[in-house]
Amino acid sequence: MDIKQLYTDLILEYNQDATNRRTIENPTVHEHGHNPNCGDDIDISMVVENGVIKDIAYTGSGCAISQASTAMMMELVKGRTLEEARHLVNLFLGMIRGDVTDDSQLEELEAACTLKDISKMPVRVKCAVLAWHTLDMILDRLGKDKKK
Repeated sequence: MDIKQLYTDLILEYNQDATNRRTIENPTVHEHGHNPNCGDDIDISMVVENGVIKDIAYTGSGCAISQASTAMMMELVKGRTLEEARHLVNLFLGMIRGDVTDDSQLEELEAACTLKDISKMPVRVKCAVLAWHTLDMILDRLGKDKKK
């Protein structure tokens, strides 16, 4: 199987993954993300206890790349500390920008590292980063609330 087929199969698999596609009752934090260019629209809810992401889920709609990227991100950050989640967000965004290219570093992203070639498709970049930017906003807000 060639790499393009593997990439396509993985995106289709994660696009269909409904594991974290649900609503969380009484989340610690909630954020809306929207990509006006193509209509991708997500809502991320998260339960945080003692600095750890105990639960994370999303609802919304969008193209296969945005939905797959969201599912990959959820799988990756659930159970991690907020600091670990911040590191993974920065690593993913660095990968998409082309700033991080070392495969040994990118392995931390698990399935999400398969999206590294999205940077070669500028029109799809916003689709891939929507959930990651939305999580980044959540982490910023949680960081500000903590400082109060």
